[in-house]
Amino acid sequence: MKYDTIIFDLDGTLLNTLDDLCDSVNAVLQKHGFPTRSLDEVRRFVGNGVGVLMRLAVPESVTDEEVAVYLEEFKAHYEQNMENKTRPFDGIMELLLDLHRYNFHVAIVSNKFDLAVKALAKTYFGNLIPVAIGESADVRRKPAPDSVYTAIKELGSDIRKTIYVGDSDIDVMTAKNAGIPCIGVTWGFRSRDVLRNAGADYLIDTPREIFTIL
Repeated sequence: MKYDTIIFDLDGTLLNTLDDLCDSVNAVLQKHGFPTRSLDEVRRFVGNGVGVLMRLAVPESVTDEEVAVYLEEFKAHYEQNMENKTRPFDGIMELLLDLHRYNFHVAIVSNKFDLAVKALAKTYFGNLIPVAIGESADVRRKPAPDSVYTAIKELGSDIRKTIYVGDSDIDVMTAKNAGIPCIGVTWGFRSRDVLRNAGADYLIDTPREIFTIL
């Protein structure tokens, strides 16, 4: 076995969170009389953390100080509504159960804010994913490799036997910055071309294909 440790991105890789993200974005926009955003627009905005998501969602004329207020409103709304429509992608639970059965080390590293990452991981995956790390004041967000290194340390794993799995160019860059290979998944929020152009080492169309790489 070449790899015994798999670090997953969360949104667009393990969970389809797009509808709940879009609903919380639009709840804030509607509250302040701004035009709402479509699902496809929010899909393009996600991946760099919720701060960037809200900056892109509001009109360009909105000041950074105002965005900071709207961001807190978004977080408060999302914390109460992040499990309304969110679901694991097809085949993910079966994959995680098999990884657990065969004693793989598994973690989540995400640019979503840390509280939400830990809550969603616990709700949907329980003990199948023991380590889940999101964006916080203490951790630089991806593509910085810091959270990947932290996850490997918490798992007690070896970086030389670790592989990263994600759905975006940010994920590919994160893996490269950490010095580990990356599996790009095509069922997420970015296209196959985006992943290929970013330099993903592998591309897969279904979760089960991960085993052909491990």
